[in-house]
Amino acid sequence: MNEKAIRNIAYGLYVVFAKGEKDNGCITNTPIQVTNTPSRIALTLNKSNYTTKLIQNTGLFTLSILSEDAPFSVFQNFGFQSGETVDKFADFADVTRGENGIYHLTKYANGYLSGSVEQTIDLDTHLMFIAHLTDADVLSSLPTMTYGFYQSKVKPKATPTIEHGWKCNICGYIYEGENLPADFVCPICKHGAGDFTKF
Repeated sequence: MNEKAIRNIAYGLYVVFAKGEKDNGCITNTPIQVTNTPSRIALTLNKSNYTTKLIQNTGLFTLSILSEDAPFSVFQNFGFQSGETVDKFADFADVTRGENGIYHLTKYANGYLSGSVEQTIDLDTHLMFIAHLTDADVLSSLPTMTYGFYQSKVKPKATPTIEHGWKCNICGYIYEGENLPADFVCPICKHGAGDFTKF
Protein backbone atom coordinates (compact mmCIF):
# COMPACT_ATOMS: atom_id res chain seq x y z
CA MET A 1 0.00 0.00 0.00
CA ASN A 2 1.33 3.45 -0.93
CA GLU A 3 0.16 5.66 1.93
CA LYS A 4 1.52 8.74 0.15
CA ALA A 5 -1.75 8.72 -1.81
CA ILE A 6 -3.48 10.23 1.22
CA ARG A 7 -1.45 13.40 0.65
CA ASN A 8 -3.48 13.99 -2.51
CA ILE A 9 -6.61 14.74 -0.48
CA ALA A 10 -7.24 18.48 -0.74
CA TYR A 11 -7.38 20.38 2.54
CA GLY A 12 -8.20 23.94 3.50
CA LEU A 13 -6.24 25.65 6.25
CA TYR A 14 -7.79 27.23 9.34
CA VAL A 15 -6.97 28.75 12.70
CA VAL A 16 -9.09 27.22 15.45
CA PHE A 17 -9.49 29.44 18.50
CA ALA A 18 -10.53 28.45 22.01
CA LYS A 19 -10.64 30.12 25.38
CA GLY A 20 -10.11 28.90 28.92
CA GLU A 21 -7.67 30.17 31.51
CA LYS A 22 -6.26 32.09 28.53
CA ASP A 23 -6.94 32.53 24.82
CA ASN A 24 -5.25 30.26 22.30
CA GLY A 25 -5.33 29.26 18.65
CA CYS A 26 -3.69 26.69 16.41
CA ILE A 27 -3.44 25.83 12.72
CA THR A 28 -5.54 22.92 11.50
CA ASN A 29 -6.61 21.33 8.24
CA THR A 30 -9.27 18.94 9.58
CA PRO A 31 -12.70 20.68 9.72
CA ILE A 32 -15.49 19.27 7.57
CA GLN A 33 -19.22 19.85 7.33
CA VAL A 34 -21.06 16.71 8.43
CA THR A 35 -24.75 17.80 8.33
CA ASN A 36 -26.67 20.84 7.13
CA THR A 37 -29.97 20.48 9.03
CA PRO A 38 -28.92 21.35 11.65
CA SER A 39 -25.54 22.71 10.53
CA ARG A 40 -22.80 20.60 12.09
CA ILE A 41 -19.05 20.38 11.56
CA ALA A 42 -16.40 17.92 12.71
CA LEU A 43 -13.00 19.09 13.93
CA THR A 44 -10.16 16.68 14.75
CA LEU A 45 -7.20 17.78 16.88
CA ASN A 46 -4.22 16.07 18.47
CA LYS A 47 -4.80 15.26 22.15
CA SER A 48 -1.51 16.86 23.15
CA ASN A 49 -2.50 20.20 21.61
CA TYR A 50 -3.24 22.96 24.12
CA THR A 51 -6.23 24.16 22.06
CA THR A 52 -7.69 20.64 22.27
CA LYS A 53 -7.58 20.82 26.07
CA LEU A 54 -9.36 24.18 26.08
CA ILE A 55 -12.12 22.86 23.81
CA GLN A 56 -12.50 19.77 26.01
CA ASN A 57 -13.02 22.03 29.03
CA THR A 58 -15.42 24.55 27.48
CA GLY A 59 -17.04 22.75 24.53
CA LEU A 60 -16.64 25.92 22.42
CA PHE A 61 -14.40 27.00 19.55
CA THR A 62 -14.29 29.29 16.53
CA LEU A 63 -12.66 28.50 13.18
CA SER A 64 -11.20 31.21 10.99
CA ILE A 65 -11.07 30.10 7.35
CA LEU A 66 -7.70 31.27 6.05
CA SER A 67 -7.66 33.10 2.72
CA GLU A 68 -4.87 33.12 0.15
CA ASP A 69 -3.54 36.47 1.43
CA ALA A 70 -2.48 34.95 4.78
CA PRO A 71 1.30 35.43 5.21
CA PHE A 72 3.72 32.89 6.64
CA SER A 73 3.78 34.89 9.89
CA VAL A 74 0.23 33.67 10.67
CA PHE A 75 1.46 30.07 10.44
CA GLN A 76 4.55 30.84 12.51
CA ASN A 77 2.44 32.44 15.23
CA PHE A 78 -0.35 29.87 15.47
CA GLY A 79 1.38 26.75 14.17
CA PHE A 80 5.00 26.61 15.25
CA GLN A 81 4.71 27.25 18.98
CA SER A 82 2.60 26.09 21.91
CA GLY A 83 0.10 28.31 23.66
CA GLU A 84 1.01 26.58 26.91
CA THR A 85 4.32 28.43 26.93
CA VAL A 86 3.71 31.45 24.66
CA ASP A 87 1.08 34.19 24.50
CA LYS A 88 0.14 33.95 20.81
CA PHE A 89 -1.69 37.29 20.99
CA ALA A 90 1.17 39.36 22.44
CA ASP A 91 2.18 40.62 18.98
CA PHE A 92 -0.94 39.69 16.99
CA ALA A 93 -3.83 42.15 16.92
CA ASP A 94 -5.91 41.08 13.89
CA VAL A 95 -8.62 39.38 15.98
CA THR A 96 -11.96 40.23 17.54
CA ARG A 97 -14.29 38.32 19.84
CA GLY A 98 -17.40 36.70 18.43
CA GLU A 99 -20.75 36.11 20.09
CA ASN A 100 -19.31 33.18 22.07
CA GLY A 101 -16.51 35.33 23.51
CA ILE A 102 -13.83 33.54 21.47
CA TYR A 103 -11.48 35.23 19.04
CA HIS A 104 -11.64 34.99 15.25
CA LEU A 105 -9.41 36.64 12.66
CA THR A 106 -10.40 40.02 11.23
CA LYS A 107 -7.74 39.80 8.52
CA TYR A 108 -6.35 36.94 6.37
CA ALA A 109 -9.63 35.00 6.61
CA ASN A 110 -12.65 34.85 4.31
CA GLY A 111 -15.03 33.71 7.03
CA TYR A 112 -15.47 32.15 10.43
CA LEU A 113 -17.58 29.42 12.04
CA SER A 114 -18.34 29.14 15.76
CA GLY A 115 -19.16 25.73 17.16
CA SER A 116 -20.58 24.19 20.32
CA VAL A 117 -19.49 20.60 20.89
CA GLU A 118 -22.26 17.97 20.99
CA GLN A 119 -20.11 14.86 20.90
CA THR A 120 -16.45 13.92 21.32
CA ILE A 121 -14.99 10.83 19.67
CA ASP A 122 -11.70 9.37 20.90
CA LEU A 123 -9.43 8.47 17.95
CA ASP A 124 -6.39 7.26 19.91
CA THR A 125 -3.93 10.12 19.32
CA HIS A 126 -6.66 12.63 18.38
CA LEU A 127 -10.11 13.76 19.46
CA MET A 128 -12.90 14.48 16.99
CA PHE A 129 -15.34 17.15 18.09
CA ILE A 130 -18.80 17.11 16.49
CA ALA A 131 -20.28 20.57 16.93
CA HIS A 132 -23.35 22.48 15.84
CA LEU A 133 -22.83 25.98 14.49
CA THR A 134 -23.78 28.84 16.77
CA ASP A 135 -22.51 31.67 14.56
CA ALA A 136 -20.89 32.20 11.16
CA ASP A 137 -20.08 35.01 8.76
CA VAL A 138 -18.39 35.70 5.43
CA LEU A 139 -15.54 38.22 5.73
CA SER A 140 -14.20 38.44 2.17
CA SER A 141 -14.47 36.94 -1.32
CA LEU A 142 -10.82 35.85 -1.42
CA PRO A 143 -10.27 32.12 -2.14
CA THR A 144 -9.71 29.75 0.77
CA MET A 145 -6.08 28.80 1.25
CA THR A 146 -5.46 25.14 0.55
CA TYR A 147 -2.58 23.12 1.90
CA GLY A 148 -1.20 22.89 -1.66
CA PHE A 149 -1.29 26.69 -2.05
CA TYR A 150 0.48 27.07 1.29
CA GLN A 151 3.23 24.62 0.26
CA SER A 152 3.81 26.22 -3.15
CA LYS A 153 3.17 29.94 -2.51
CA VAL A 154 3.44 30.76 1.21
CA LYS A 155 5.89 28.45 2.95
CA PRO A 156 9.45 29.77 2.47
CA LYS A 157 11.62 27.68 0.20
CA ALA A 158 14.85 26.39 1.65
CA THR A 159 17.81 27.08 -0.57
CA PRO A 160 20.68 25.06 0.86
CA THR A 161 24.08 26.20 -0.38
CA ILE A 162 25.94 23.63 1.65
CA GLU A 163 26.65 20.04 0.75
CA HIS A 164 25.87 18.46 4.11
CA GLY A 165 23.44 19.49 6.78
CA TRP A 166 20.01 18.94 8.33
CA LYS A 167 16.71 20.41 7.11
CA CYS A 168 13.72 21.01 9.40
CA ASN A 169 10.73 19.14 7.97
CA ILE A 170 8.35 21.67 9.53
CA CYS A 171 9.65 25.10 8.49
CA GLY A 172 12.62 24.42 6.20
CA TYR A 173 15.34 25.79 8.49
CA ILE A 174 18.82 24.50 7.57
CA TYR A 175 21.30 23.38 10.22
CA GLU A 176 24.83 23.35 8.83
CA GLY A 177 26.98 20.48 9.99
CA GLU A 178 27.49 16.77 9.68
CA ASN A 179 26.01 15.88 13.09
CA LEU A 180 22.84 17.34 14.56
CA PRO A 181 22.87 17.44 18.38
CA ALA A 182 20.15 15.21 19.84
CA ASP A 183 18.83 18.09 21.96
CA PHE A 184 18.81 20.62 19.10
CA VAL A 185 15.68 22.81 18.86
CA CYS A 186 14.84 24.65 15.64
CA PRO A 187 15.22 28.42 16.22
CA ILE A 188 12.31 29.16 13.86
CA CYS A 189 9.53 26.66 14.70
CA LYS A 190 10.85 25.22 17.99
CA HIS A 191 10.62 21.56 16.85
CA GLY A 192 13.25 19.11 18.01
CA ALA A 193 15.93 17.07 16.25
CA GLY A 194 13.41 14.33 15.41
CA ASP A 195 11.81 16.65 12.86
CA PHE A 196 15.05 17.13 10.86
CA THR A 197 16.22 15.22 7.80
CA LYS A 198 19.87 14.86 6.87
CA PHE A 199 20.94 15.85 3.35
